[in-house]
Amino acid sequence: MTVVRTPLVRDRLLQILQEAIARLQAKGVLPNVTLPEVTVDRPQKAEQGDFATNFALRAKRAVGPKGPNPMQIASAIAGELAHDPPMLLAAWEPAPPGFLNLFLNDDWVREQVNSIVLDGAEFGSLPADGLGRLQIEFVSANPTGPVHIGTGRNAALGDSLARVLGRAGWDVQREYYYNDAGAQMEHLFHSVWVRYQQALGRDVPLAQDDYQGEYILDLARDILESEGERFADLPESRAQEIGDLAAQRIMQWIEGDLERARVHFDSWFSEARVVREGDFVRVLDLLRSQALVYEREGATWLRSQDLGDERDRVLIRSDGRPTYTATDIAYHFDKFLVRRFDRVIDVWGADHQGQVPSMKAIVKHLGVEPERFDIVIYQMVNVFRHGELVRMGKRAGNFVTLAEVMDEVGVDATRWFLVSRSADAMMDFDLDLAARQSSENPVYYVQYAHARLSRVLADSSVDWQHGDVSLLRQPSELALIRRMLQLPEVVELGARNLSPHHVPHYAYELARATAGWYESGNDDPALRILCADPDLQCARLKLAAAGRQVLANALDMVGVVAPESM
Repeated sequence: MTVVRTPLVRDRLLQILQEAIARLQAKGVLPNVTLPEVTVDRPQKAEQGDFATNFALRAKRAVGPKGPNPMQIASAIAGELAHDPPMLLAAWEPAPPGFLNLFLNDDWVREQVNSIVLDGAEFGSLPADGLGRLQIEFVSANPTGPVHIGTGRNAALGDSLARVLGRAGWDVQREYYYNDAGAQMEHLFHSVWVRYQQALGRDVPLAQDDYQGEYILDLARDILESEGERFADLPESRAQEIGDLAAQRIMQWIEGDLERARVHFDSWFSEARVVREGDFVRVLDLLRSQALVYEREGATWLRSQDLGDERDRVLIRSDGRPTYTATDIAYHFDKFLVRRFDRVIDVWGADHQGQVPSMKAIVKHLGVEPERFDIVIYQMVNVFRHGELVRMGKRAGNFVTLAEVMDEVGVDATRWFLVSRSADAMMDFDLDLAARQSSENPVYYVQYAHARLSRVLADSSVDWQHGDVSLLRQPSELALIRRMLQLPEVVELGARNLSPHHVPHYAYELARATAGWYESGNDDPALRILCADPDLQCARLKLAAAGRQVLANALDMVGVVAPESM
């Protein structure tokens, strides 16, 4: 299937301005010097246009003291546009101290409704095919317990970012990297062994570092029920034998919770595979050749402090076992130099913030260009109910699980709220607000906008496909179309800044524009979608179909269902 890619309005305007400026230089109106890059932005006030450029202000230094001032430059560009008016624009106005305000042509704006209907589910995808293969690694929680709500934020952010990047033109692969060895797993193995012994009626205490949650009891009972007493005489030193069964069950929980949250992975990559396939040894040799490794107290250390880390880190313990740091470096070697992804993005919790500089430096030492590797850091989640912090969940004991939140407020609200804030901002998850079925709840508000348009289309027997969009002349109609046309810009912004939270914010503003248009007919029957004029009704139904489609496309990137009814 051919993927439709939506050109950015901003890019079209940039081309128009660049060509006008080049003509002014050719005519000698502007000096033949290197001028700054042309940029356009959306002004905050509608009277300042749909877009504006401050090029004239930034060009002043380049043209020199004897050249035209910013207002003269802006006026010259406006005059050049007047010689060959672009169909995209209705007006262009210089404004002090040197802005050029750009107003889109309403006829062109209306015509975009046809393009949106034609593009369908692909509207908002950017004209950037062939960007390359991009791997995003996220969640990557060790199989030591159920997914807690903090890791749930990682899952929602990573999945929505992958969806945005896919629309931006990348060939995206989603990967889950899990550590099936190490100290955390040893604590799990011992915890399950102890609980299994207790289930047999034996007085065996948990160690201080063991996992305390109720889920460990559940695991031990499940294993006792399915395996019987075959581990009854298993010595403590061989706890991994029963612990491996528990880890397998936990991975099934994790996969089930993520599947329920609509988070999907293309591959699951284990730490053991890194060691098994030899990447670890190859990387260690490479780091030694660059004098980044030294020996101390029987262990092998990385000079990570020299690379920007908080401290040097152990690569190989004194007993010969590799650390998580060592295997993580080898894992990134595999990403870039074995599987050869063009770009890699990791999503890490804020507790790993201190390791970002050293990991980026190490990847650079592997011969990878820095711009090919990004790390998104997300902050923790605080869960509130009735205005009070919820500190403990029923299943895990000392944290609230993703499953518990989904049980209470639903998958849609969970996904929406976990994506709705910038990753670098702390999140307060209000369970009461998320569960509310009213316009106060933003996800309900946006879903209701989609359902309301769906109901109007379902209630009508009119074939709106050939609706004449030139009849759409009401301010609320034009405001809605203009808002719809911003989706490609939101995709570009989210992909550029690795910030999917822009999408739910946009969806909410689009729902507001939809409500403003729909409700304008409450007091005036002539403004209703299903009005008396059959031609106008047909045009408005086409607009409703386009609006519904754009809402659905935005909701899809957030991982939220677009309901036909509510």
